This record gives sequence, structure tokens and C-alpha cells, in this order.
Amino acid sequence: MERWRGKWALITGASAGIGLALAAQLAAGGANLILTARRRERLETLAGRLSEQHGVRIEVFPADLTLPVAPEELFAFTEKQGIVVDLLVNNAGFGTYGLFSASDRARQLAMVQVNVAAVVALTHLYLPRMFERRRGDILIVSSTAAFQGLPYLATYAATKAFDLLFAEALAEEVRKKGIRVCALCPGPTATEFQAVAGEPRRLHHYVTETADKVARVGLKALAHGRSYIISGTGNYLSANAQRLAPRQIVTRVAAKILRPPA
Repeated sequence: MERWRGKWALITGASAGIGLALAAQLAAGGANLILTARRRERLETLAGRLSEQHGVRIEVFPADLTLPVAPEELFAFTEKQGIVVDLLVNNAGFGTYGLFSASDRARQLAMVQVNVAAVVALTHLYLPRMFERRRGDILIVSSTAAFQGLPYLATYAATKAFDLLFAEALAEEVRKKGIRVCALCPGPTATEFQAVAGEPRRLHHYVTETADKVARVGLKALAHGRSYIISGTGNYLSANAQRLAPRQIVTRVAAKILRPPA
């Protein structure tokens, strides 16, 4: 955490889950925070608690990343405040469970906007400033869903595959510029994700990790210069074992696990 002590970290999706855990751990390590999410009340409550506990500076900027203009508005806010963002955490994201053909198209496209377009936009806005200073870090929260197609979570898995490959490519592009980029790939984690996605309760027993543990793993990997990290030994073995099997078989097995009730 010493890497970010006294510096500014911007966290999207900071009001709950892994984003909240990242905010708490960075504040405990002495980092100043810009917290953004849709829910102002949650952000202000979190900001007040972390500021009181750790004596760090915290700015709150409510934003809805389903709106294409949100990344530029967030960037304009930090520029106006004269805040130098040394750590960008692209954490905001959500999934939608169910048969793709019967899903709400607007919800599917909003998922692409938040999980992909907003990540690209924010990274593109803040990375040039990091180049100028020859320092900076970017953490992109992907998922173990990035390693295979997931029927009934098809768009979500595809967006997380994008996040993983985007982070790995950027990590190599900027490696010699003093900038680090890492994709954090958690498996099922105890957050609001399952409820928001509408997953059935029978899938909840696959949840094996806490948000605090996942956040700690991601920050450690970023500080150590890793281009990606899979949180959890079981998740690591599962994701890599899939490479030994034909992709069609892996997808069919995933379909059997995830198939909605008749």
C-alpha cells in the first residue's frame, strides 16, 4: 500500500462489493480517494466513514456509467479540482443472467457500455496524464468468466474477456513508461452481483471468496507488476484446466451448470 500513500486513487463502482473493499484498503494505506458510483447516499456515507477512520482526503462524484458522457464528466471533475490520479480502478460492472434471446436489449447494451466502453474511455482519458508523469497504475476488474463462453451470461463473459485482453495488451504497451496495468479476475464473490444479475439461489453455493480478499489480491498483483491475476487457488486451477479441454466441451459443461430452470 505504500505505493499509493498520499496519492489519489479513482475507483468506479465504489459503493458496494469489490469496489468498496478496494476503497477501504486503499484508504487504510493512506491513499486519497475519488469515489464514483450511481448512489450518492452510499458514496457519502462511505466517504465520511473512511475519512474519519484514516484521515485521508476523499471526493465523491456520483455518475451513471451507462451514459456515454459520464467518463468525460468524471475526468473534467478531477481536472477542475486539480487532482492528479495516480491509480485508476475500473471496477464498475454488472451482469444479466438468463436466455439471451429473451433478455432486455437495452440492459444488454448498458452492460457493454459499463463493462467495456466506460473502461476504454476512462483509461484513454487518464493514461496520457500518466505518460506525461511517467508514473501511474491501472487496475481493471475482469472475472474468471473471461476464460470461457458462459451460456446464460453470454454478454457478461464476453465483456470480461475484453477487459482481460485489453489490460494485458496495455500492460505491455506501457511497461517501459513506468506505468502498471493489471486485470483482476475474481471468481464468484460475496457481493451484490448475483442479486443484480438475477442468478438463481442454487448458484450461490459457488461463491467462495470475500470482496476484501479479492481486493487485497488485486492490489498486491498490481503493485508487483503482474498483468493479470486470478483470485483464489481453486479459481486459478479451474481457469487454466479449461485450456486442456476443447472449447465446445467447456461451454457445454458451463451451460449445464448455469441452465435456468424449465
